[in-house]
Amino acid sequence: MTMLRFHQESIFARHLAILLIVSISAVVGQTSISSQSNSSIYEKLAKASKKDAARRNPLAADPDAVAAGGKLFALHCAECHGETADGGKKAPSLRVDEVQQATPGTLFWLLTNGVVRRGMPVWSKLPEPQRWQLVSFIKSLTPQPPPNATDAQTPHP
Repeated sequence: MTMLRFHQESIFARHLAILLIVSISAVVGQTSISSQSNSSIYEKLAKASKKDAARRNPLAADPDAVAAGGKLFALHCAECHGETADGGKKAPSLRVDEVQQATPGTLFWLLTNGVVRRGMPVWSKLPEPQRWQLVSFIKSLTPQPPPNATDAQTPHP
């Protein structure tokens, strides 16, 4: 009887060890997948053609364009990108350097074509002036400080 119990406990311990290894592997694999996808979230910005990237925002000098774009953002974009465009569960921040340094034409191209594989809809049916208003709003956002920026500003004794 003791030998049988020892054998059962041994099998249970092996199964538990295998389950633990599989679970750890899944977590490690998910972490590397998500860090890989985080680094490539903004890669679609580089896909705009030179011609599209060079387009100028015809509403760049219009002071009302930013406010109008903000209203459109609240209506169409905030659900995914967050109310302050800092990103959310569904979509990345629009305040990061990759977005803020992109040309207005690149942002317009991205709005027009979407990033369907990542869940961003195609906004080509939104009238062109409204897409340019969104571009004006996005470009008006204050960029996020780089990680650890506050650490760099803190004086060290």
